[in-house]
Amino acid sequence: MPITQKFAEKLSDYDNRNSLGRKLRTKRIAPLLEMIDEISAEHRSVNVIDIGGTENYWNIVSHQYLEKHNVNITIVNLPGSGMTTDHGLFRFIEADGCNLAQIPDKSFDIAHSNSVLEHVGDWEHMVRFSEELSRVSHKYFVQTPSFWFPMEPHFMTPFFHWFPKSVRIWLVIRYDFGHFRRAASIDHATRIVESVRLLNKKRFQELFKEADIMTERMFLMPKSFIAIKR
Repeated sequence: MPITQKFAEKLSDYDNRNSLGRKLRTKRIAPLLEMIDEISAEHRSVNVIDIGGTENYWNIVSHQYLEKHNVNITIVNLPGSGMTTDHGLFRFIEADGCNLAQIPDKSFDIAHSNSVLEHVGDWEHMVRFSEELSRVSHKYFVQTPSFWFPMEPHFMTPFFHWFPKSVRIWLVIRYDFGHFRRAASIDHATRIVESVRLLNKKRFQELFKEADIMTERMFLMPKSFIAIKR
C-alpha cells in the first residue's frame, strides 16, 4: 500500500479517538458546539443541515450530547450517492448543494459543511454553493482546506497542489495518491485533478462576506479556513 494511502487512511480514521484527524476535527468544531449550545438553550432544539457530509463525521460528537441538545441533522448529498434511510437523529436528502431549491429560506438553525466547498467545481459553482448554504440557514459553519498548507489533504503529498496542472495529471496517471487510485486515462486523471480546487483566505472571505473567518493552523502554517456566521 503506498505511503500516501496509508497516511490518508490514518488521518481520516475518525472512529479512532487517538487518530490525528479526529483530534484536529474535535478541536475545530468547538465554535460549532458553542452555537448548538446557544440555540438549544433558547429554542430547546437545533436543526442542522450538513451539506456534503456523512453520518460518520458526527461521531466526533457524542450521541448523548446530540440527544441532550435535541439536535436533528439533515445530510445532503448528490443524487446517486447511496444515501441510507432516515433514522434516529438523521434525515437524508439527495440534492445538489449548489441548488437547494426544494429547501425553503431559513429552514435550518445551522448550515454545516466540512471539506466540501473545494469539490463543488469552478468559482461560479462555489458562489452558488455559498449563496444556497447561507439562504437555507440562520447561521453557518463552513470549513475548507487552505491552498497555502504544503501538504495537500486529498492527495496526501507535499506541494502536490502547487505543481502545474499538466504535471499533476501526469503524476495521477502513473501513481496512487492519498484517497485516489491511479487514473486509467488522461480523461480520468484530468477529472481527478479538477475535482479539487483549494482556496486562499481572500477568495474564501469573498464567498462568505457576512462571516468571521478563522484560520486553523498547524506548525504555524494555515491548514484550513472556517467561515462562521453566528
